[in-house]
Amino acid sequence: MTRKLWFQLGIGILLTLVIITFIVEVKWIFAPILVVAQAIFIPLLISGVLFYITVPLQSLLEKFKVPRWGSIIIIMLLLVGFVWAALSIVGPPITEEFNNLVDKAPSIIEDSRLLIVNLIDQADNLPKWATDSMEETATAATDTLKSVTSHAGKWIVSIFQSIVQGALILILVPFFLIFMLKDHEKFMPFILQFFNGEVKRWIKKTFTDVNDVLSLYIRGQVLISTILATLLYIGYLIIGLNFALLLAIFAFFMNIIPFIGPWIAFIPALVIGFFQDPVMVIWVSLITLIAQQTDSNLITPNVMGKTLSIHPLTIITILLAAGSLAGFFGILLAVPGYAVGKAIVSNIYEYRIHIKNTANRII
Repeated sequence: MTRKLWFQLGIGILLTLVIITFIVEVKWIFAPILVVAQAIFIPLLISGVLFYITVPLQSLLEKFKVPRWGSIIIIMLLLVGFVWAALSIVGPPITEEFNNLVDKAPSIIEDSRLLIVNLIDQADNLPKWATDSMEETATAATDTLKSVTSHAGKWIVSIFQSIVQGALILILVPFFLIFMLKDHEKFMPFILQFFNGEVKRWIKKTFTDVNDVLSLYIRGQVLISTILATLLYIGYLIIGLNFALLLAIFAFFMNIIPFIGPWIAFIPALVIGFFQDPVMVIWVSLITLIAQQTDSNLITPNVMGKTLSIHPLTIITILLAAGSLAGFFGILLAVPGYAVGKAIVSNIYEYRIHIKNTANRII
């Protein structure tokens, strides 16, 4: 019975639960480690993304006999130049659009309230309980929007405080990135030195697969998000949508989230277009449809291919579960985490089959 897959899987699950229970019960031992991990998590995450984006450039430079330190200096200068260009060129229009959005927020809220009131007034044929429910919903929505507007100033102060706190991130990100670019080729040999034979080859293959999955996902999603945001920005400019740059940048960050991200980015564009001109809803929907169809039929197949091989239903389930458990960061990391876990489990399964076949041949 001990050789049955279900028995081994059950034992593995039980051991995992026991380990988790032990960690929870003696969490005071791990508290300092968790504090340090939380402090470096975001800088390490940003550094990892930048590493996977810039390491192809480093490889290209070193093919032309540029030394390692020279390639690192060139990459850091390019990143600094990119940030400076973004702040000096894109920063002022973004600030202007954001200020305009804050100024127009009260009128948008008032227009929303009037729209809901008109809908309620035209709902004479509905049952009384339905009308009362609509009124309660309208009141709650209006109060929420007013609360959001009234706290906008506090949020701006909080944003500035976060920027001050982000100074630590600005220091740690270049530090981590430089060492990743400098010593990334030493990581796998350091791990493999503790293993021999078949296990060593299996670990090397597993690390290679995980690295391939992460590099494909990060580079692909960043490139896809950039292309989609550019298409949306051009489309919004053509139709004359207000806050086009702000909406395009929001779309860039939302499109990093697979499958549901583009729809999240679509909602504010639809709302702003509706209050600018109801006809604009049609144009915004058309622009979004064109961009999404271009992505699904042209960009994603050529950039990402089918390497990750994750079904859309699986993606939705993972995103919903991760969002409930860990919020925005859970949504952001859910799909690459699942892809990495899938690669590891696949290698474990292949290794188990290899051991089983080897044992059968010996017997």
